[in-house]
Amino acid sequence: MKNVMQRGFTLIELLVVIAIIGILAAVVLGSLNDARDGANDASAKTSINNIRNAAEIYYSANSFSYIGGTVELCNTDEITDLTTAAGTQTGNSAICNDGADAYAVEIMLRDAATYFCVDSTGYSGEGDGTVVGAAALECSTPTP
Repeated sequence: MKNVMQRGFTLIELLVVIAIIGILAAVVLGSLNDARDGANDASAKTSINNIRNAAEIYYSANSFSYIGGTVELCNTDEITDLTTAAGTQTGNSAICNDGADAYAVEIMLRDAATYFCVDSTGYSGEGDGTVVGAAALECSTPTP
């Protein structure tokens, strides 16, 4: 009689390996979505921060007024492009308010609870959403 050895994996061993790979894939995909949301928020914050530079160039070029040119600050191509870019990243629309001596721009980030705001005072950071739906020309910081 010949002793024949069979090599290979049992069905149970293969199922265990497949289950482990599935669990690891689920964990990685969950982390990947969080990282993607964080990256989108960072991109939106950069776009909103760039509005400050564009606004100051506009202010200087239009007799030191944010509404002094043929087009008001919030309606200029540069500001519209930046707010559109931020909105694309977060899925929310940016709010831009301007006056002769001040402006404020704010957007809700992807977590739907945090706002990011820049204004003519030089503030750049989290706001409490007071620019949204009002003619506020200054960011309001959240109370702790």
